[in-house]
Amino acid sequence: MKIAVLGYGVVGSGVVELMHKNPESINAKAGTDIEIKYILDIRDFNDSPFKHLFIKDFNIILNDPEIDVVVEVIGGLNPAYRFVKDSLLAGKSVVTSNKELVSVYGDELLQIAKDNNKNFLFEASVGGGIPIIRPINQCLAANEIESISGILNGTTNFILTKMVKENYSFEDALKNAQQLGYAEANPAADIEGIDSCRKIAILASLAYGEHVNPDKVYTEGITEIKLEDIRYADKMGYSVKLLGTIRKNDDNTLFIMVAPFLVEKSIPLSGVEDVYNAILVEGDAVGISLFYGRGAGKLPTASAVVADVIDCAKHIKARKYLYWKSSDGSFIQDYKKMLCKRYVRFISGITRADIQEAFTVLECTQEADSLVFITGDLNEYDFDKALAKLETKCSCKAAAVIRVFSI
Repeated sequence: MKIAVLGYGVVGSGVVELMHKNPESINAKAGTDIEIKYILDIRDFNDSPFKHLFIKDFNIILNDPEIDVVVEVIGGLNPAYRFVKDSLLAGKSVVTSNKELVSVYGDELLQIAKDNNKNFLFEASVGGGIPIIRPINQCLAANEIESISGILNGTTNFILTKMVKENYSFEDALKNAQQLGYAEANPAADIEGIDSCRKIAILASLAYGEHVNPDKVYTEGITEIKLEDIRYADKMGYSVKLLGTIRKNDDNTLFIMVAPFLVEKSIPLSGVEDVYNAILVEGDAVGISLFYGRGAGKLPTASAVVADVIDCAKHIKARKYLYWKSSDGSFIQDYKKMLCKRYVRFISGITRADIQEAFTVLECTQEADSLVFITGDLNEYDFDKALAKLETKCSCKAAAVIRVFSI
């Protein structure tokens, strides 16, 4: 079986490296020899040991009947969307790590793959090297998925870990992440929650069979998280994590969001540190399963890509069933209706009696000039109304409000 790799960046070079590092093992598992025939990139790699494989014209790949599988690791939507769509229409299977592509166009591309009896596989689009797409699609197929919650972005988890472990400010932790190569020069996709949003949209589409476009997912990042709140949360027995979360309701609608949450230290997600990712999946039969590992990086992501290439080799004549249908997203509930506890911090001008009059208070602590408390479960409309009333009465504003995660 011959393949073409589109893009020779971090992941693309990792795919090529892994294919040449473990060829005997990979071919044995695939049941056939897998050969990289082309590497597409607009740049020159004259010093590469694979320089004879490089081309710059995608049409060479598209028109070559020997190419069975196209591996798209360019990223972004342009030209990746066109290349992937044209490859599927030309009767070639496609493997991708491109979360933006899958989250926006997954329904269309899966339908084209189905119509052409080809595979469109994307294990590496969520969780890097962590197996999660295949387990939800296959291993947990007998379950009704009740909820999915996870740390889906290694950069933000690294930043939050630095803040709690080494007392870094958000700005200093971000700068450190950039120096180590964990964050881009423009880190917006990570710190504003966009990357996590795309990934939780893919998991929702897969688990519930209808396309969830990222623009339907309420998303907050971590830019407003203060070191003081990291410290208070730690003292109260919580960690602050950026989570993507899905909850299924009794009427089969979904709450989906990405936001910072306080996570109780007894919950496994709380102890996930640095650039690691972790995903909790709750099924009605199996209960809660935890998937944990490196969520990004050259070889971890390449590992998931190559596994999909092997799967394509095994299903070269019979399409592997992986599918969700198009949808207008009407089954996604208003996130403000979701019941949730909240962490609230006031700096001054408020007493315990004031907050107990406004809220059911589960925990409360006072230190220096700050009063910090955890409320009972409220939807966002009722919480906002109660908070506004409290702020008006006491003539002061809450310094921080963070949701509290519960399983």
